[in-house]
Amino acid sequence: MEEFAALLDALVYTTSRNRKLALIAAYLREAPDPDRGWALAALTDGLDFPAVKSSTIRSLMMERVDPVLWALSRDFVGDTAETASLLWPEPEASAPQGNLPLAEVVERLAALTRATAPKEMPGLLDRLDARGRYALIKLATGGMRVGVSARLAKTAFAMAFEVAVEEVEEYWHALAPPYPQLFAWAADGGPPPDLAHAPRFRPFMLAHPLEDGEVDLKDYAAEWKWDGIRVQLVRAGGETRIYSRSGDDISATFPELRGALPIDAVLDGELLVRGSAQGGEAGGAASFNALQQRLGRKTVSGTMLKEYPAFVRLYDVLLLAGEDWRDQPWKLRRATLEGLMPQLPASHFDLSQLVEAEDFAALARIRDGARDDAIEGLMLKHRDSPYVAGRKVALWYKWKRDPLLIDCVLMYATRGSGKRSSFYSDYTFGCWNGDPDANGLGGAELLPVGKAYSGFTDEELKAIDRFVRQNTVGKFGPVREVARALVFEVAFDSVHTSKRHKSGLAMRFPRIHRIRWDKPAHEADRIEGLRALIKD
Repeated sequence: MEEFAALLDALVYTTSRNRKLALIAAYLREAPDPDRGWALAALTDGLDFPAVKSSTIRSLMMERVDPVLWALSRDFVGDTAETASLLWPEPEASAPQGNLPLAEVVERLAALTRATAPKEMPGLLDRLDARGRYALIKLATGGMRVGVSARLAKTAFAMAFEVAVEEVEEYWHALAPPYPQLFAWAADGGPPPDLAHAPRFRPFMLAHPLEDGEVDLKDYAAEWKWDGIRVQLVRAGGETRIYSRSGDDISATFPELRGALPIDAVLDGELLVRGSAQGGEAGGAASFNALQQRLGRKTVSGTMLKEYPAFVRLYDVLLLAGEDWRDQPWKLRRATLEGLMPQLPASHFDLSQLVEAEDFAALARIRDGARDDAIEGLMLKHRDSPYVAGRKVALWYKWKRDPLLIDCVLMYATRGSGKRSSFYSDYTFGCWNGDPDANGLGGAELLPVGKAYSGFTDEELKAIDRFVRQNTVGKFGPVREVARALVFEVAFDSVHTSKRHKSGLAMRFPRIHRIRWDKPAHEADRIEGLRALIKD
């Protein structure tokens, strides 16, 4: 546990990607089995201990330190694990001491229940120093937030043992922590894991944003970029799994798709829900807002399956009936996919439409005119491109439509997490419901329409944080209500009706586009203007 705690401590205090890679790689080479496997799972959110929540830690702290001191300290530090690790009382001299193997900690956490966690956690915390307590709380409650993505962890693993990261990804998602087969192969020189008959994940091919300049449409095919979630359907050994772009198995969330693929294959596509669920064109794709009703659910009711039926709009074929098509050019893969479509149920699959245009200028006009809720823009794919993992220059491009823009007023702010825990960096903003007078104080009401925590520089963050602190007019727990005086120009992809919000509206992917220090709050946009952007 000491070694794992030291790794987390070092990761927290470095922003360098290369340094993070080196730290993780060194730990994986030096730590024993199965500790290093459990550490790898923890860094990539592969562990879950449902008996221990942040509320468990807060309750333990409130029993041991003054509640006011705890509340003030937590508010100042901005992180529960860090605050608790520093405030935890030193144990009595008779308390057990000595290093705890990470594997033992994982075993003990896994055995906890909601009833036993408050009794067992203090004993574990008493055996650790402040750094170890921080690591234990992060491990137990999940969400490490130390700047390590799953992709970075896989890259560090590949670097540690000099293997290809694409191979690591192919094996990783078919194995369970602490990954003994993965380490036996990469670290000990053993054979690759035997996964021939397992429905395993393959790394996705990704696209570069199309920046300046045109592409020659003689070399590229254009197709719509759909606004769902990119998925991979894999059928092998009589079992079908659905993987997200990050390699997460989301099969349980979409059970209607698990029996829909009739042949062994690996297919790439966009998961959507039918437009008829939202009153759109029967059989078409609904907006992402409709798809969100299905995302993240551990159980799916019959009503949910009926109201939001999922289907996959197919882009590509990677493997089919035992043959690997990834090295073949896109034009042959596309023809193969078109030939496969009659074998697939139309209720669960269709084919992504190609977009024909005489030249790039005509294609630009088509793109600019596409405001369907389910369309993000266009994809441009080189007709001779193989299917390769990651982003390769000049093979695939994504050409997203220009975002919508609207002026909103900052209403509430909360502190961020990790490096932003000392700054008010998460913002709720609204539009006017009515027509405010010249001072912004008339009968109109501001209604929240969205939240954002990105789109600004570090210097702008400091300026907004200073504004929030100097213009706070109310506090509700961690939330600060701010004087209605700062306007954000907000970029977003689309807007939809929502019963969960007072305004009746919800934005898709809002982000701060500009900070309008120069604009009076009463000149911000009205709810009516935002509502007019909803597509029927």
